[in-house]
Amino acid sequence: MALVRAGLVRARMALAVGARSLAFSSKSEANPASAANEALEAAISQVEKNHGAGTVMRLGSASESIRNCSVIPTGSLQLDSILGVGGLPRGRVCEIYGPEASGKTTLALHIIAEAQRRNGTCVFVDAEHALDREYADQIGVNTDTLLLSQPDTGEQALDVVDTFIRSASVDVVCVDSVAALVPKAELEGAMTEPHMALQARLMSKALRKISHSLAKSGTLLVFLNQVRQKINMGGFSYGITEITSGGTALKYYSSVRMEIRKIGSIKRDNEIVGHNVRVKVAKNKVAPPFKQVQLMLEFGKGLCPYSEVLDLGLHFGLLQQKGSWFAVAGGENIGQGKEAAKDFLRDNPALYEDLRGQVKDLLFAKKE
Repeated sequence: MALVRAGLVRARMALAVGARSLAFSSKSEANPASAANEALEAAISQVEKNHGAGTVMRLGSASESIRNCSVIPTGSLQLDSILGVGGLPRGRVCEIYGPEASGKTTLALHIIAEAQRRNGTCVFVDAEHALDREYADQIGVNTDTLLLSQPDTGEQALDVVDTFIRSASVDVVCVDSVAALVPKAELEGAMTEPHMALQARLMSKALRKISHSLAKSGTLLVFLNQVRQKINMGGFSYGITEITSGGTALKYYSSVRMEIRKIGSIKRDNEIVGHNVRVKVAKNKVAPPFKQVQLMLEFGKGLCPYSEVLDLGLHFGLLQQKGSWFAVAGGENIGQGKEAAKDFLRDNPALYEDLRGQVKDLLFAKKE
């Protein structure tokens, strides 16, 4: 009899559960969209309760801030233009790579100078112990306020980077360079000891950690990197190719990667006074990539803004060139030859700023 009663109880419970399920199913079938929306809102509420408001957002409500991402200019109007958003995005990783003496540090110092002009605080992690203060001054960096760290090991350098980013108190952190981030084990070990992929593992671990706090801090993190030659002995490729130092993690974590190379020398009175460089946007997560621009880099001065304004002024019709003479459109001559025109703009800052403002408006109006 006890077994029969237990069986009847289980049967009644099963019928009750079935009735409730049938009722819920009927409601869901009657209005499936409503039930799905209720479940979705409940899930969003639970996520925000567990992890804080704003953990999940609809892309439509955030799209405006994504399109209008805060940036730091590079010091070159043309480079800002091909980057698509007017500069380098805050809260992201950027890699500038290229051969030796191609202008990597120069470009980084221009970025720092632009951030400082906007009252930003900047940190330069000089792992190479080679920063030239006088050169930085010439470029426009305020070396009195620039924070400088010259770490002894790769671990120390990346810990400095992580500490400043977590503080959310700085606008730009620049590391010069990845190749100089030598792990402590390699420094303290014997020359004959093998140290396979220590630097790559160090970079991978550091970037995993740093990336979590980078977006919240709004800091622009710039890594300078060198290229190395790799000899391919078989498979699908042969010959010599170039790779960057520090493994592949930096490639993946970077929102913007810029390759900079010398493409020719600049001579004045048979003396080399600088070189032309080509900057190619090899990766861009905030705008279309693979665009490139040619810039003039002068020894001891950095990127030449006067040459850029002359070229763009001619392009947009703000300036005219008749033979070797440069002139303001419908106005006065400003010099015979490009060097004389550059000197005129340098000596007349009001005219230069006016032309630069017009060029900037025209250059970025095309993107709106």
